[in-house]
This record gives sequence, structure tokens and C-alpha cells, in this order.
Amino acid sequence: MFPTLLPFLLFAFVASITPGPTNILVLSNSARYGFKAALPIVLGACAGAAGIVLLVGCGVGQSLAHWPRVQAAMQWLGVAWLSYLSWQIFSAPAESIDPAAVQKPLGLAGAASLQLVNPKTWMMALAVVSVFAGNGDERQSHVLYLSLAFFVIALPCLGAWALLGVGSSRVFRSPKAMQRFNRCMAVMLLVSSWLSVWV
Repeated sequence: MFPTLLPFLLFAFVASITPGPTNILVLSNSARYGFKAALPIVLGACAGAAGIVLLVGCGVGQSLAHWPRVQAAMQWLGVAWLSYLSWQIFSAPAESIDPAAVQKPLGLAGAASLQLVNPKTWMMALAVVSVFAGNGDERQSHVLYLSLAFFVIALPCLGAWALLGVGSSRVFRSPKAMQRFNRCMAVMLLVSSWLSVWV
């Protein structure tokens, strides 16, 4: 492989396992709809982030570093969408939070699109490519390895958040308790998305 792969694996693990908007969405959706319903979100988020690493490694996304207005527009679009998702989670009535609920979870495409409008994901990908890909003849193959490695590392990390959500749904058995849990998740999602603007 290449010498920076091991440090990158550690970086990818920390970036994937630590709390953030995607992790909170996975946790909330798995608590409301179950582990199977959270799997498309996990796959979409991992594929979206890995795809962005690949795109940045191929030269796409450099405009974010040079065009601050594009970065700002993406950031506000991402915050607006996350705020909308927060409101949906917060305002769901207690009776809809049960296994028979027919509400639709975020899904694979929604989770992947969230990564596309998240400037922090693009900045992470720029950092990954500039720090870990190297500059030699094998740079493109390194970028491909980094993208695949990020997907493989992020998958079990987000899967762990999905399992945590399923476990929390067993703790909060009553609809009212589950509604309180989801409102807490909604507030955390809202705060984490707005913090990305101010930090």
C-alpha cells in the first residue's frame, strides 16, 4: 500500500465515530424506524463521503478553497436542510413513533445528498487528499484506496450509531418517552448544524 494508510485509518475512524449531524440522524432514524430502516442512511452517508474524497482527489472540489461564496452557499443550504429535518423529528406526534408508523425515514439518497451539501465533508476530503494521498505517480491509486478505506471504516462506525439508536428505542418504550428522546435528538441535530456555521 503506502506509508500514510495507517495514520489515515485512524483519522477516518475518529472522523466517523465522533458525534455530528450524520451520526445524530442515524441514531434518531434507527430509534424511530429500526435498524433495517437506518441501513440505507448509513450506506448513503458512507458512500457520499467516500465519493467526495474520490472527487476531490480527482481535482473536483478545489473551487471550494478558491470560491468562498460557493462554500458559504453550500454551508447555508446544508444548515437549512438539517434545520428542516430537525423540525420534522421534533414535531412528530407521539403516536407516530412506533414500529407501525408509516412515515418515511431519510433514506440512501437523502443521506448521500446531505454529504454533498456539507462543506465540512468537502473540507475533510480536501485535507485527506492533501495530507494522505502524496504527490507521486501513484497519487490517483492512493486516492482510490483512501476513498475505499474511508467507506470501509465509516460503515461500522455509523452502524454502531444505528445499533445505539435501536437500543435506545428499547429503553424508551412508551410513545411519550420516545417522543422526548426524538425531541432531544432534534435539538442536538439543530445545534450541531448551526455550530458548523459559527465555528
